[in-house]
Amino acid sequence: MILFPAIDLYDKKAVRLYKGDYENMTVYSDDPLEIARDFEACGATHIHMVDLEGAKDGTTPNLCIVEEIAKKTSLFCEIGGGIRSMETVDRYFAAGVQRVILGTAAVNDEDFLKTAIEKYGSKIAVGADVKDGFIAIKGWIEKTEITLDAFVLKMQKLGVKNIICTDISKDGAMKGTNLGMYRELSEKYTVDITASGGVSGIEDIQKLAEMGLYGAIIGKAYYTGAIDLVEALEVAK
Repeated sequence: MILFPAIDLYDKKAVRLYKGDYENMTVYSDDPLEIARDFEACGATHIHMVDLEGAKDGTTPNLCIVEEIAKKTSLFCEIGGGIRSMETVDRYFAAGVQRVILGTAAVNDEDFLKTAIEKYGSKIAVGADVKDGFIAIKGWIEKTEITLDAFVLKMQKLGVKNIICTDISKDGAMKGTNLGMYRELSEKYTVDITASGGVSGIEDIQKLAEMGLYGAIIGKAYYTGAIDLVEALEVAK
């Protein structure tokens, strides 16, 4: 299983939200590149980034930071947050990232998703953000009427190869991840599933790795020291 330590970007800083609440934000560092280099020093090979400002308004205010991390580390970089046009997709790939994650756009604009997959294939991933069993969009603010099952099935049929699935109720809460949801998804579908939200201890990583999941994202647990990244990477292997 691949471990993705995460950096959430807001105002060019590394931050974390609690359950997706922008009013409940903690700033962890003014230097995201330094954090990315620490991931690398610990032995990480991949990094997951989210532009939280972009997620709200569809812009790319932290593009320069993303490009810096892509160019100044050897990490496999994936980025999500407010990517709603091919122009933005192209811009991120030009900046050196290896995978772009579509969230709101994958729900609201099927033509755009198809075009992106046509052009970039498996370099396009989709974020499935789940609130009470339904897909949430626009920085988790708006809940749709689409169930997680219906969404994953549709994405698989459209040729999506990688889905990053987040249980919003678990995100940043440090109370464990939704193991049942990930087990069910991995058994039912052939797409690569990355677990996100609530990975708060080594035991979570162990259980997700035993399921044979493609990946898991570590956020707050790294920043608070609840998970030792070196140990976590070993367990994930």
